[in-house]
Amino acid sequence: MRTFIVLALAVILISGCANIKEAARGIAGISTKQIEEARAKASSKVFDYDYKTTYDLTKEILGRIKACIYTEDPKKNLIAIFVSETNTTPVGIFFTKIGDNKTQVEVSSPSTYAKELIAGTLFKSLEKGGLDDEKLSDKQVD
Repeated sequence: MRTFIVLALAVILISGCANIKEAARGIAGISTKQIEEARAKASSKVFDYDYKTTYDLTKEILGRIKACIYTEDPKKNLIAIFVSETNTTPVGIFFTKIGDNKTQVEVSSPSTYAKELIAGTLFKSLEKGGLDDEKLSDKQVD
């Protein structure tokens, strides 16, 4: 009987490992599935920066608006955030190298409001070289 239980668990783990991992991430609140699915309706803009500069400026801007980064996935070219420490609406920021000095930034979220809020702030700041004349730290996006 013990062997049967061990074999049954092994079969479940082998056959559905990705689903189990994603379910565990969802329970822990760190899944990127929703933002990946929302990517088809992402707000998108191309910037005249190389990939690394765009990525680094984005992280700096997110820190200044007090967004909470919960995952960075280099394989998916993704930074996943919560809008703030108190607003746990997920938002994904995807990066695509278009050329040596051009990078596309896509902002996705299951929430249209969160997507537009983060995209507006991020895109405006990136257009101005990463920082507005206004203090971004005063623009916490609760």
